[in-house]
Amino acid sequence: MKEAGQDAAKARECVKAAQEGEPVQRPTEPAPPTEPAPVTPAPQTPTPPAQPVPPTDTTPPTEIAPTPVEPPVEPPTEIPPGTEPAAQAPTEAERDYEAIYGQYGDPNLPAPANTPSTFDPWERYNRQMHRFNNAVDRTVARPLARGYVKVVPRPFRLGVSNFFNNLGQPVSAINALLQGKPKQAGQSLGRFLLNSTLGIAGIFDPASDAKLPNKSEDFGQTLGVWGWKKSRFVELPLFGPRTLRDTFGMVGDAPLSPLRQVEEDRIRIPLQGLQLVDVRAQLLATDSFREGAEDDYTLVRDAWMQRRDYQIFGDRMNRDDADSLPDYLRDDTNPQVPVDAMPVMPTDGS
Repeated sequence: MKEAGQDAAKARECVKAAQEGEPVQRPTEPAPPTEPAPVTPAPQTPTPPAQPVPPTDTTPPTEIAPTPVEPPVEPPTEIPPGTEPAAQAPTEAERDYEAIYGQYGDPNLPAPANTPSTFDPWERYNRQMHRFNNAVDRTVARPLARGYVKVVPRPFRLGVSNFFNNLGQPVSAINALLQGKPKQAGQSLGRFLLNSTLGIAGIFDPASDAKLPNKSEDFGQTLGVWGWKKSRFVELPLFGPRTLRDTFGMVGDAPLSPLRQVEEDRIRIPLQGLQLVDVRAQLLATDSFREGAEDDYTLVRDAWMQRRDYQIFGDRMNRDDADSLPDYLRDDTNPQVPVDAMPVMPTDGS
């Protein structure tokens, strides 16, 4: 009955609304509840790739060719008259030399100190002899020199070096005189007399304290001063680098050597052996410079030839130029196998 009363009230509201001109709102009956239908997933269809849209303008674009950029052309540099063109790039041997001694062929050095153009027509033989000498040095000379340095204290080794250096002073004095340097000849003779007496047979060096310079001269240098300036390089068996000029020079120095005048073999031969070990010990400091060199032969040859040229012609330089030289050129010592230590020479009697 309650529901019938509600329907009657609604009917009266509808009649009243119709009389006043308002739209009649019919009651909506609630829809009966429905069960949700199972959702079936729709099969996925592959999307076709998008087609490129053709351009509206059918005229093909005009390609603009790139303008080639030409490098700026520099005007040729004029070389002033009297100047030489630039040198070529240094070789591996020259770079090794530069790492050890500084710039190879330094143009700032005076002429006697510049690297000479090596005259080496016997290079094939010299390289073979260099390998032989290196093998002997590695197996015999270097081990003896290292043992000598390790066992003998430095003051004793210095005395040995002074002794043999003093024995070479008479040869230096004679060659200095032959080269037209009487003052240097007198200084070398004075060193020999002073060191032989006050220096106890040359073991000590009071001549250096007396400001007498130590200059080494030989007949090979004399031949260079006399005019034999360019000589071919040659490597002697067991005794290392020389030139043909220096080989003849050794023949001239041999009769003047005091040590070679000793006739007793049991005295002379041990002294010569000790001198060889002493020379090799002085050269131990240069071994590290040669390690890793790409061409050891070229390095040794060029360094030796440069220093040899300075020994012959360097004393004719100005004092200001000489002060600018590297230390290895200004060193007056001559750590090479001297003629005193040669066991056999052509001048020796049978």
